Amino acid sequence: MQAKATAKFVRYTPRKVNQVLSLIRNKRVSKAFEILSFLPKSAGTLVEKVLKSATANSGKLKDFSNLKVKEAWVGNGPILKRMRPGPMGRGMPIKKRTSHLTIVVTDAGVAPEKRKKKVAGKTVVSTVKTEEKKDILGAAKK
Repeated sequence: MQAKATAKFVRYTPRKVNQVLSLIRNKRVSKAFEILSFLPKSAGTLVEKVLKSATANSGKLKDFSNLKVKEAWVGNGPILKRMRPGPMGRGMPIKKRTSHLTIVVTDAGVAPEKRKKKVAGKTVVSTVKTEEKKDILGAAKK
């Protein structure tokens, strides 16, 4: 199940918010909260707030151990245009950028490396690491 949360018309530049979002994309929600709590950027508080809202929308606010940040993106909002005085009486433009932030969380399913096998009527979960897969496949080709 997926849950989504958005924050619109936020007074952070999209470029600075995207730096924070790149740290939490495709991570578990518990790990993302840990990263955001120690982040020295001011946009981290906004991202943490929206992530908390997305986990609440999933209905698992207390137990989010199996939730994962599936998608996180930021888009441009409207630009507030202001003027400030420049040299020789000229006006210098200031662009105060806004952004629209969206975070989607989903249930983290079974990892692709884990597969269920039926052995004599019993279900066994086997884990094969990617390095072992390469070794096995490399040995099979020879």
